[in-house]
Amino acid sequence: MNSSSTSQKADSFEPETPDPAISQGHDEDSVPSLSIVIPMYNEEANISRLFSRLSPVLEGLPETWEVVCINDGSGDRTLELLLEEAKRRKGLVVVNLARNFGQHAAVMAGFSQARGQWIITMDADLQNPPEEIPKIVEQFRKGHDLVGSIRKARQDSLFRKMASRITNRLITRISGISLRDFGCMLRGYSREVVRGILENPEYRTFIPALATFFARNPVEIEVEHEERAAGQSKYSLLKLLSLQLDLMTGFSMWPLRILFFVGSIIAVLGLSSAFLIVVLRLYYGPDWAVQGVFTLFAGLFFLVGCQFFALGLLGEYIGRIFQAVRKRPPFILDWVKRYLKCSLFVPMASDSWDERCLSRFHQGEARFSRTQVCKIVRVCIQKVYVDRTAAVG
Repeated sequence: MNSSSTSQKADSFEPETPDPAISQGHDEDSVPSLSIVIPMYNEEANISRLFSRLSPVLEGLPETWEVVCINDGSGDRTLELLLEEAKRRKGLVVVNLARNFGQHAAVMAGFSQARGQWIITMDADLQNPPEEIPKIVEQFRKGHDLVGSIRKARQDSLFRKMASRITNRLITRISGISLRDFGCMLRGYSREVVRGILENPEYRTFIPALATFFARNPVEIEVEHEERAAGQSKYSLLKLLSLQLDLMTGFSMWPLRILFFVGSIIAVLGLSSAFLIVVLRLYYGPDWAVQGVFTLFAGLFFLVGCQFFALGLLGEYIGRIFQAVRKRPPFILDWVKRYLKCSLFVPMASDSWDERCLSRFHQGEARFSRTQVCKIVRVCIQKVYVDRTAAVG
């Protein structure tokens, strides 16, 4: 076949639909062993420090790896700095969300793009030291499918420490989930656990607690905790309370049962008080009622407060049902860019489809089926052969 016919065939060739298995990261020849998922929101001050500490740790591991960074609608230079890091450091996946969806939605987005058999989540503020990652990897090697972490010597305020300790114990008793430190982001998930989370999405959830439902061999280990490298925590008091409410209402029916018991006790007390008031009225006469008016008002306000509390809790559960029925996605992807760990090919100047794909493959901006990869390799072999023939001639 002459060169002109070959060129016409290449130019007329239409790209094939990517293999779904490869698009979802299930090609055993290309899937990394480890994925690091890092949600980011206004973290421009921490990005350089993060990668300067994270890269040596990953390079020291025998496993292949990738780093998935999710820009959760940041309003600063977080995305710009991520793209700059991607030019210097290969093995980086940059996920940009359409707007701010919250930390757990961003983690879900990272899970959807992570291809590793083991997935580790961590914060970008370096309160979770990257040097602790090998500890989690070691637990994976031992056969654990969910690795939780417990922060020792926490570098937080006394108020936050006490509130976290009380909340952890309360939620453990209410939900029955045996996690000692719900707030630590440095955690490891096996591919099977992540698949279970992605196949059963919940609009508002708490990922570490949800993961325990799918885990078969979980474990918890102690990890170091450091002060935030720069900036301030994105979790305000209101957001922390909202997160605790998500935990209690998303993983337990106990709040509703407590309402039943509290309502029953209040009803018994109300009937007893009514009987007592009638007896006192008959015994002391009408003057007693005037003297006890404040007591009656106090009891009334107490009962009204309990009713509003009960209605609010019921509304929270009904609101969750409403959100689940609408089936809106927990996040919306804007775009995803993948950068290979090494540049194996050099893009060529020809305008054929094979060579255009080769250029995109070199830049790490596309996925291809096995057939398409074979075609790209064929072009490379032809390129090397032509170059060597020209050199010999």
